Amino acid sequence: QVQLVESGGGLVQAGGSLRLSCAASGNIFSIGVMGWYRQAPGKQRELVAEIVGRDSTNYADSVKGRFTVSRDNAKNTVYLQMNNLKPEDTAVYYCYARVLSVHGVREYGYWGQGTQVTVSS
Repeated sequence: QVQLVESGGGLVQAGGSLRLSCAASGNIFSIGVMGWYRQAPGKQRELVAEIVGRDSTNYADSVKGRFTVSRDNAKNTVYLQMNNLKPEDTAVYYCYARVLSVHGVREYGYWGQGTQVTVSS
């Protein structure tokens, strides 16, 4: 049993900033991947940013230079700092983690409930 709890979404003006947080809890031995996806109306869900393993990061081309993903391993928490937000960033943002549970034999993927980010022009 693993839960991902997100916070930090909201309504901002173009050019503004938001910081999303996602804390994982439950039966966790280790987390191999932790990051963020988003889904805008009428579009497919897409990877925004993630941390793989200890320190490797991946970003969508559309957010490079504006968004930064980071983590606090002691708290099983991942953050997404979003700067210079644009209306096209408007979407539901979902936290994602690949988790190995105590006594588990492989990692499973888990999703947060989603948090709305709306950027007005």
